[in-house]
Amino acid sequence: MSFDTPLVISGPLRAPRQMLADQEYGGHSSIHDDAMAEKLGFRAGPIEGPTHFSLFPPLLERIWGQAWYERGCISSHYLNMVVEGEEVRAFAEMPPPGATRTRVWAEKADGTPVLEASASIGPDHGETLLEGRMAALRPAGELLILADLQVGMKGAEDERVRMEPDQNMGKLYPFSLNQKLAVITETSPWYSDGASSPWGRAIIPLEMVSVLAEYSSHAARFPVKGPAVGLFADQEIRMIKGPLFVGETYLIRREIAALAQSKRTESYWVRTRIFDAAGETQVAEMLLNHATLKDSYAGYAKAEG
Repeated sequence: MSFDTPLVISGPLRAPRQMLADQEYGGHSSIHDDAMAEKLGFRAGPIEGPTHFSLFPPLLERIWGQAWYERGCISSHYLNMVVEGEEVRAFAEMPPPGATRTRVWAEKADGTPVLEASASIGPDHGETLLEGRMAALRPAGELLILADLQVGMKGAEDERVRMEPDQNMGKLYPFSLNQKLAVITETSPWYSDGASSPWGRAIIPLEMVSVLAEYSSHAARFPVKGPAVGLFADQEIRMIKGPLFVGETYLIRREIAALAQSKRTESYWVRTRIFDAAGETQVAEMLLNHATLKDSYAGYAKAEG
């Protein structure tokens, strides 16, 4: 080739749907409820960050083929919230032949950045975007909401999870896979028709891997003080022996990976390892930064008063 010009591929503009308006945790509404979001200074309940992950598989399949589903990783820092009615487009840099890592991102129709991320295929991912961000964290200092957490703290129990097509995923995710597939921004027959899939089984969409990994998280019983409202600030989903399958039982183990705080938030990073049903072979992993809003916790007002 006579040029080494970096090239970028992109998908079409899509309008993601808000499906968490009725989400509940800790006995209260979440930031995805319009009234709660407005109370905390946001214009409306945002669409959950991993919803935008569905925009990327068409691009990453074009780059890496089937390997993307089996050992791919997306490592994302969320930049700006999206509300229903706004359109979003995904972008990916075309890596050189043989490369196992590239840069991806998403923007609103007007160019406002939604997320930045690294995408890669394993087993050697190099340093992902979030591994770099976590390594650069400053000491958390004195925490209030997260005072009882410690790095290395493990979840209270192993959690058994599965996702059936019509299974309501509970208070955190009050919808089913089939309801999500009816409105998902990028659809594939592989998500519902096992006969069409290279693995002979229907696979769980990338954004719904987040649901699989989170819907039972209350069982970890991490001692986070509340009530308080949080949001996803950073998220990485990594396939090790993927993809994950609809109707398959998995075992989850959680661990606090990092603690941090900013002027507005206290954050705890949780590493969620997903194993086969026997708990012997790890098949996937999620790293998630839960940013808890200080203004949503009454204890901060009392401490400042």
